[in-house]
Amino acid sequence: MTLSPPSLNLDFFHDVVCGWCFNLSPRLHRLAEEFELHIRHRTFVLQDSPARMVEVFGSMAQAKATILDHWAACQEASEAPQRFNIEGMRSAPFDYPHGLPGALACQAAQSLAGQAGHWQMFDAIQAAHLSEAHNVADPRVLRAIAQEAGFGTSAFWRLMEDPATLEAVQANQRLARRLRVSVVPTVIVRETGQRLVNGPLDSLRAQLRDNLRLVANELTS
Repeated sequence: MTLSPPSLNLDFFHDVVCGWCFNLSPRLHRLAEEFELHIRHRTFVLQDSPARMVEVFGSMAQAKATILDHWAACQEASEAPQRFNIEGMRSAPFDYPHGLPGALACQAAQSLAGQAGHWQMFDAIQAAHLSEAHNVADPRVLRAIAQEAGFGTSAFWRLMEDPATLEAVQANQRLARRLRVSVVPTVIVRETGQRLVNGPLDSLRAQLRDNLRLVANELTS
């Protein structure tokens, strides 16, 4: 009897304002087509308010300058560097946005359309933020993004304001702490406990194959 290849379950911890996540998400889309991957999206907000950003970076101006330096590193590591609108964000007339409103939007989309809805909203917010230099902490901007992504309904906005949605985001934060997740993106293979190292597609593909071999060996041992 020929056994079918095992599937892998991945926990993908991410923040909508993270440039490294912007690089990783399309790679995971591609790999999900090649392997049997079940990806569970976990919001993990690094800074959940302007006050927290000032606490971490010293000022909002310094937060923007430091994070855009990170964008430049992400751009160099990207297969599509033109997706990063660094100068657009640098000249934007608003402070660098924190990630909590976007996380709530992703969780609301998940409540309506499952993991696929979460991923769709996450990608839409990231594109608006990193490619179009929009302020994704602004409810008006999020409303426009949700409308374009097919979530512009009263049910979506009720979920955005529902305390249960915030609790779901906070539950992901607690899970991250229990798993000692401290950076985004973090991708954990549940079957093996291994964490994928973000990198080029070939590297990620090789890591998944290594994990599949470990799982297959467990099944046949």
